[in-house]
Amino acid sequence: MSDEQASAVRWGVRRRLEFIDFRLFWDSKVNRRDLAETFGISSQQASADIAQYSAMAPHNLVYDGASRAYVRTPEYRPALMAASSERYLLQLVAIENRWMRKEDTWFDEPPPIENVALLRKRTDSAILLRILEAINCNGQIEIQYKSITGSPEPRRLIAPHALFHAIGRWYVRAWSAEHGDFRDYNLFRIDSAGAIKPTAADSALDYEWAHRVDLEISPNSALNETQRAAVAMEYGMTNNRLMVTVRLSQAFYVMTEHNLDVEPGVLVAGKQQLVLLNREEVVAARVAARKLSVAAIARAGR
Repeated sequence: MSDEQASAVRWGVRRRLEFIDFRLFWDSKVNRRDLAETFGISSQQASADIAQYSAMAPHNLVYDGASRAYVRTPEYRPALMAASSERYLLQLVAIENRWMRKEDTWFDEPPPIENVALLRKRTDSAILLRILEAINCNGQIEIQYKSITGSPEPRRLIAPHALFHAIGRWYVRAWSAEHGDFRDYNLFRIDSAGAIKPTAADSALDYEWAHRVDLEISPNSALNETQRAAVAMEYGMTNNRLMVTVRLSQAFYVMTEHNLDVEPGVLVAGKQQLVLLNREEVVAARVAARKLSVAAIARAGR
């Protein structure tokens, strides 16, 4: 057996041991059939994997004859996996939204869950692949785009250099030949993407993307003391302050999502639970960066 084959076998065994750890942590039990059906292995191999896990973490599981399964003990401690609640919850949301199949996860039976959100169309993998290729080779592509703020003309020539996620949407950060600056394009509104061609656009001139700003956030002072304490706990604030560092171009999305762009007092406190203490500073930084970027682009085009 080659070193590469041996490494693959070791990786496969570790994945199965991680599966045992996952099921014990989240479902409190695991059995041979779980392993055999998930990984397509024999019952004998499943037994060997459980024995190997038991030797590694003897205080984590004990066999329960009534349920014919190995169950989690009170002394259990994660042996191979990080006990990530976020990963668990995100996978539940992915299953509910039909982004993933339950069979593609390690869940036995997920708990009842409802996702209260408007479902958007699925991302076209061919379009995403073309955009990723353009990013990787520093190229430009022509896309057909449906805009609600810009030109009604669907054709756009862009040179993408990054992806980002904000307010439940995926965006492409790209140079716009039409506007002569850097802009965000909603990935769900791209109908098609053409061939990749060379570009002279320099993403280093996207100063709004390259530079970051600190958002100084606190609970709305119009909330009562109990409400402010609840908001502070939700966001893990210290002394009712939360410092969030974001790219200048993305401050807009954080501010929009939480009504931080609205002057305090305009909305009722319940609709604006957070306020941005340095709002004017953030807005000024974004404006300045855009002006500098436009000037640099103009100089580069001479």
